[in-house]
Amino acid sequence: MLADTTGLTEIILILMKYLYFVLGWLFFSLGVVGIFLPVLPTTPFMIFALWFFSKSSEKFHHWLYNHRLFGPSLKLWDNYRVIPLFAKIVALGFMAISMSFIAVSSQIDNWLKVMVGVFMLSAAIYILGKPSKPPVDENISA
Repeated sequence: MLADTTGLTEIILILMKYLYFVLGWLFFSLGVVGIFLPVLPTTPFMIFALWFFSKSSEKFHHWLYNHRLFGPSLKLWDNYRVIPLFAKIVALGFMAISMSFIAVSSQIDNWLKVMVGVFMLSAAIYILGKPSKPPVDENISA
């Protein structure tokens, strides 16, 4: 006879919902810090926060999605996977500055420098592969 795991499953789902809620606020907080520290990108943290809130709190998902400051870029990402040109320039610029610093001034092993470079190059290719504007034929209000 199989043990009844319904109660355990419900407990796990409730705990996951709380974990997602906490992670939503963590990523939101990191995004807010990113407004003031250009080393931290705001929008990716807000995208993570939005996803975690979608799994844990309809109220906060709606609030963040319709936020006057963060909502427009989240809607563009959600609907069209758009990364605005300015965000691309800032992201790629800071990656280049960071990689230059790591290559010249860092005392980490060369293999680790190469790994960081490969990671940054992969991120740059991903960023450049996304559109900078929504499709022209669409009438959107982000």
